[in-house]
Formats: sequence, structure tokens, C-alpha cells
Amino acid sequence: MAHIRIFDTTLRDGEQTPGVALDTAQKIEIAKQLARLGVDIIEAGFPITSQGDFEAVQRIAREVQGPVVCALARTARADIERAAQALEPASSGRIHVFTSGSKIHLEYMLRKSEEEVLEATVESVRLACEYTDDVEFSAQDCTRSELGFLIRLYGAAIQAGATTINIPDTVGYGMPEEYAALIRTLRERIPGADAVHISTHCHDDLGLAVANSLAAVGAGATQVECTVNGIGERAGNASLEEVVMALETRKDVWGHHTQIVTRELYRTSRMVSMMTGTPVPPNKAVVGDNAFAHESGIHQDGVIKALETYEIMSAETVGRDAGVLVMGKHSGRRAFRRTLEELGFAELGDDQINALFKAFKDLADRKRTVTSEDIRALVEVETARVPQTYTLEAVQFQSGTHMTPVATVRLRTDTGSYEEAATGDGPVDAVYHALERISQVPIALEAYEIRSVGSGKDALGEVSVRVSSEGRSVHGRGLSTDVVEASAKAYVDVLNKLAAGVARRLGESVATP
Repeated sequence: MAHIRIFDTTLRDGEQTPGVALDTAQKIEIAKQLARLGVDIIEAGFPITSQGDFEAVQRIAREVQGPVVCALARTARADIERAAQALEPASSGRIHVFTSGSKIHLEYMLRKSEEEVLEATVESVRLACEYTDDVEFSAQDCTRSELGFLIRLYGAAIQAGATTINIPDTVGYGMPEEYAALIRTLRERIPGADAVHISTHCHDDLGLAVANSLAAVGAGATQVECTVNGIGERAGNASLEEVVMALETRKDVWGHHTQIVTRELYRTSRMVSMMTGTPVPPNKAVVGDNAFAHESGIHQDGVIKALETYEIMSAETVGRDAGVLVMGKHSGRRAFRRTLEELGFAELGDDQINALFKAFKDLADRKRTVTSEDIRALVEVETARVPQTYTLEAVQFQSGTHMTPVATVRLRTDTGSYEEAATGDGPVDAVYHALERISQVPIALEAYEIRSVGSGKDALGEVSVRVSSEGRSVHGRGLSTDVVEASAKAYVDVLNKLAAGVARRLGESVATP
């Protein structure tokens, strides 16, 4: 079982994410968290590019203990000397020298011949070795380079003193099988390759950065270069947390290990997301909000019985709370019952749960996610429910500037369905007038209150009313994502409570309009 070194380049390549700019204090805080995470190498920056980058690398080298601190440099004396100067305080420092390997890069970027690139590489690696015995060499765009030139170039770098050779898929062009084949071929054909570490650095332009990195490990690579949350140039880099958890979860396949403290993964992800201003997609593997959330009724039923039915790793392993059951339109009865129990409503009977489940499903058709507050409100309404003499079937209304509000309401009783329209001072007033016409029950509204249950555009509206009727004072409540409908439900709740409180059945007194 080999130790796969994790080379984190969040602070260098990750900062190249469009729109991201970290100050020195933020870089130091992230670097300290990366040390707690247990990465082997932190690529802290590119010192020649700016005074700020130089100072950040220098302070990380001085203040962060544990990982090797690495600085990037081109094959240029000024770059290497500046990198070495920044790394002076480090207890373990690495200079990462890079050039390009593909004809496209040599012709259009470097404007040098292969021989010129070879000469510059040898001189630069030798110079870097004067400052540190830990030197990494990379040739950009390896997956579009000629194999013969790569063998010569990397062989020369090893002979000059490089201790790690990195094989970048700079533009995310490689496929897993061919990238693995490239790694394997270079290991076998580069003189001295068996005595150095071989590293992989993959970009995600085709969504294959993690797959290519793992394929390279399978072909003998012993270092993976990656970033937290997969941030970086264009579509980003290989995601650190995905690479690590793939190696950890499928040790039966890879047979290797890292020294990453996996319980620090989620915390690290949150920190990087917050400081870079780069949100983590909800469906992001390992650290996304939905990574351990279950909405499907079938999935919820499975994880209630045994987590391993639908979770290949536990949320706690990566530093998260246990997987959650997300209540939505696909949720099943078993998950709904479990949620009620967790909210403290274990004493509810089967009939009440059945009624609540129907109300929950109706609500879930209107909302993306039903919250705990929503479910509590449904329970409160259900437990206060009386026999349903009246049932609200439909509400329609029109209202706006310079027009009289009008509402149409349809009620069902045990004698049939009845519909009535009315106007009012507003849509709620119009609805109440229509309900009064249908029910023929004299009601005086004494208090009306509305509040939001939860937050967001689709939050439930809860309406509470107090009315008086023939000397009785009655409270009613209604819930809906539409506050006018919630108002109508509150009025109908009052009608049902009044009906339950008199000897005669009010349904018999309903007159056909």
C-alpha cells in the first residue's frame, strides 16, 4: 500500500479562479487549515508575480508548520531566486519549476525550440537545487505533447536534480485510459523515473479531472495535485475532497492511502468557499449541501433501515452532520413518520398521521422543500381540527390598482358543493363575503393576523382569525403558500368549529344560491 501525497494548489492555481483574489491574511488562514487537514505539500503561490504573492509565500513558510511549503517558478533565474528567497523561513521548502511541453505552447507561448527548452530546464532545475533538495519539475500541456520530447525533457530534469516530476493535463484534454497510459509509459521509459515521485495535475474542462487523477494513481503516480472544492482556472482542477474520498472509500480498488484527516474536509471546504466567494454547488460530491440528503421515498426508507443502503460513506467521516431526510414531493410515509417523531410528535395516531401526510403532500407540490417549521404548523392545525362540515374546494380572486377586488369561492358540505362570488375592500374581504353568502352563518370578524412560517419566497403563510357569532367567540387558523387561500382556510376552520359546537347540523341550513 503506497502513500499518495496530496499536493494542494488552492492558494496558487485555485486563486486563478476568475474573480477570486485572496489577501495575505486569508491565505495564511487557509494554509493553517490545510495543515490541520493534513496535506503533504502546500503550493503557497508564485512569488515573482507580485510583492503580495511573495509576502504571502514568505509568511506561510514562516508561520505554517507540517506540510512542505512550495513556491512556483518559471525556467528563469529571477523566478527561482525570488521563490528561494520567499521560502527561506520554511522548515521544509520546495521550488516548483515549470515550462511547456507541447508544440502549441512552444510555438505560440515560449517561441523557443525544443533544444532551447531543454537547455533552460536543465539550468533552472540545477539552480533550484542550489537552494533546496526538494525540486519539482512540470511541463505544461503534456496530454498534447509528443512522447519522445517528454521523455527527453523529463529525463533531463531528473538528471539535473528534480525529485518530483509532474505530468500536467493543463487543458483537461486527456481521457482516463490514455492519461494512465502516458503516466505508465513515462515511468517505464524516462531514465531515473523509478527514483522520483511522479505527480498528476489535471484540469476539469471535460469533467474528468478526478477520473484522470485516479487513473494516474492506478498507473503508478504517487502525488496528486488538486484544490479544495476543485476551484481553479476555467472549469477548475481536480477536487481534493473527491480524490481523497475516492481513495479512502475504495481502498479495495486502489490499495493506497493518504494522510488526510478526512473529518476536516467539510470545514476546509466551507472556509475556502467563504473566503473566495465561490459557492459550492448543492450537488457537489462529498461537500455539497445535497451530498448526504435524501428526498426520494425509496431512498429514505432505505437509509432509515440501514444507512449503507444509499450512503457509501458516512457524513461524519468528512466532518458533516449525519445525513438528513429532505422532506419534499418524493418523500414517503415512513420518512414522514420518522420526521414527526424527531420533531416530538410520536404520540400521533394513524388517522392523524394519514391526514397530515395528505396535507404534507399537497404542500410539497407547491414548495421545493417542506421545512420542520412547516410540518410543525401542519401538526398544530391538524390536532386542533374538528369534524369537517365544510371543505374549501377552490378560491379565485382578482385585485389590483383602480379595480374593485372580487373573489369566487366554492365550498363542499355533506349536501353538495356551492359556489358564490362577492366583492370587498380587498381580496380577503371579498373571499369572506363570498363564504358568508354560502354558509348563511352570521360572523363578525374581530381579529385577523398573518405571519410567515419559515423563510424564502415559498414560505407558508399562516392566518389566524378571531370571530364572534351569536354570542360565541371562536379562533380559526389556515395555512397555505397563498395568503388569500390561507385566509379562506382560517374562515372555514371557524365555520367547522361553530358547526361542531351546536346541536343542529349547519350543513342542512345551507341554501342553494
